[in-house]
Amino acid sequence: MSEPNTNRITENVLAGPILRRLEPRRIVIWLATRERCNWQLSITGVAANTPLVPVATPVKIGKRCFLYLLDFVLDFDLPEDQALPYDLQWKSESAAPAENWVSIREWAPDICYNGHDLPQFVKRSRLESILHGSCRKPHHPCEDGLVAADHWLSQKHPNAGSWPTFLVMTGDQVYVDDVAGPMLTAIHELIEALGLYDEQIEQAQVPDSQTLYKSQYNYYRRSELLPDVRPNDPLRKRFFEGAKKPVFTTSNADNHLVTLAEVLAMYLLVWSPVPWDCLPEGPPQGLTDVESQRYHQERNTLVQFVDGLKAVRRLLAHMPTLMIFDDHDVTDDWNLTAEWEQTAYGHPFSRRIIGNALAGYMLCQGWGNNPDVFKGETLEKVQKWSQSPSKTNQDNLINHLLHFHHWEYSVNTQPKLLVMDTRTRRWRSESNLNRPSGLMDWEALTELQSELLNHDSVVMVSPAPIFGVKLIEVVQKCFSLAGKPLLVDAENWMAHKGTANAILNIFRHTKTPAHFVILSGDVHYSFVYGIQLKSQRGVPHLWQVTSSGIKNEFPKKLLDTLDRLSRWLYSPRSPLNYFTRRRGMTINPFKPETASRGERLLNQAGIGYVAFADDGRPTHVEQISKQKTVQFRIDIPEKSHSTPGETP
Repeated sequence: MSEPNTNRITENVLAGPILRRLEPRRIVIWLATRERCNWQLSITGVAANTPLVPVATPVKIGKRCFLYLLDFVLDFDLPEDQALPYDLQWKSESAAPAENWVSIREWAPDICYNGHDLPQFVKRSRLESILHGSCRKPHHPCEDGLVAADHWLSQKHPNAGSWPTFLVMTGDQVYVDDVAGPMLTAIHELIEALGLYDEQIEQAQVPDSQTLYKSQYNYYRRSELLPDVRPNDPLRKRFFEGAKKPVFTTSNADNHLVTLAEVLAMYLLVWSPVPWDCLPEGPPQGLTDVESQRYHQERNTLVQFVDGLKAVRRLLAHMPTLMIFDDHDVTDDWNLTAEWEQTAYGHPFSRRIIGNALAGYMLCQGWGNNPDVFKGETLEKVQKWSQSPSKTNQDNLINHLLHFHHWEYSVNTQPKLLVMDTRTRRWRSESNLNRPSGLMDWEALTELQSELLNHDSVVMVSPAPIFGVKLIEVVQKCFSLAGKPLLVDAENWMAHKGTANAILNIFRHTKTPAHFVILSGDVHYSFVYGIQLKSQRGVPHLWQVTSSGIKNEFPKKLLDTLDRLSRWLYSPRSPLNYFTRRRGMTINPFKPETASRGERLLNQAGIGYVAFADDGRPTHVEQISKQKTVQFRIDIPEKSHSTPGETP
């Protein structure tokens, strides 16, 4: 047999392996490759080292690119609480039977921690700890929390008993609606290199994807492409309102991704160093002086992001990773109001943009969370588009996904982990279509309550905090009453009366768990609350633990001001507490150890870490960053406060 083509071996796998769902008898791994492959998995010391063969149907997304979800179903239980080195091997489908399998030692030699020649994972016996976070914007000028998590895990690596059970990404894993110019250049170069599918675009100024890529609107002017929808407000104003927000967000929609190829290329570029030949140097032709300067500034920030992707790839190969979408995975203000939905889904072009982002999420994130719910009709429509990427097949896939209602999922750990969909099953306002929708409707909340029965404790993932900063929620309510909820991202659990009452009643129900821990992101700062029902004594009943962002931060001076004002206006004895929907609860904020003036909010990009006691209560919470790790002072009171208000 001739010598293998080393260049082909090292470059065939574009992204991955990303370790996804991990159960006692199941291992799920996501990858992207240049060619169709067969796969096998060997786990050192397990099943007499007999290679495991997965259920693996490739999804072709271009002439030279395939997505794989490798589903290894075992006939034995994985050993628990010990490091399990694994070798994921591939062989081209066109290879001769006698050709050797390509070991991960060859195709990803830099994916291991020091002193090891294979990556490894740990199947934990219980949900003892979790890494979690949200909001990873590549061109935000701060450290990447996933790089910090990789550095942190490298220190824990020798002791398998200290590994977290999961890494949970709680939203905005990608920013489809806020893309740097150099990232867009890299996306288009990758689309061309891999031959990712082109597409036709209906009722737009550009009839197809290639025309878009070559048009004068391609860089920093994409919002101008969106049509007007009368008698409603212009769709450009509704769909890209995020670009006009002066205070509460830095989102910019000028380079909003449009095509499915762009979305899929973005995922490959944010999770792996392999697709990056090099970071684009100069700006493309046709930019103004201001746009060129912006392009160079964004490039300088992206240099550090790309340099960290080797560590990110290594982390995702070692940690079982679960995900759920929030708005930026699709678009800012996604389904915020009923009016937004009517306007955005009412035109073929904007519907296609939203649908493409949702299809990208399904293929690159949602599929690995709970593979079983996508079997049947969903994967049939995916394969039909994959084999024949026509406009009709793409529209059929998008229409199916826009009506798909199984994005939520749970993992039967101890305590149980339950991940909520707070985006697609909204409780829409019937009295005013411009009022914020509830994050979950009555049917979804009823299903949630049934999931909670007969459990002593539960860890819930809600992308948006259920208990947030009261002053910020009041500001959002004022804008909502003025008919401008889109200006301030007025989406919180208390913004809709029906949703607020339903979720609080679930927490009060006598047959639901004694301990709830709620993991959230979204807000670009971190905090920890202990919440007790008014009649309770002893330890809190609920814990709100928020970590955000992975690579994003809130404007520092603004957050300091809001934090201080909130403490003044909603102190324990403030009469304003009686005007909140949470007045039947006592909320005790726990300070970060860096607090010098009573601060409750931590503005530091990184990754959150939570450790749990046997009964499900959090015992240790910290925000990990490469430069500094900050612990929250969790002091459990023996008795609850008597004040019926809250102190956010």
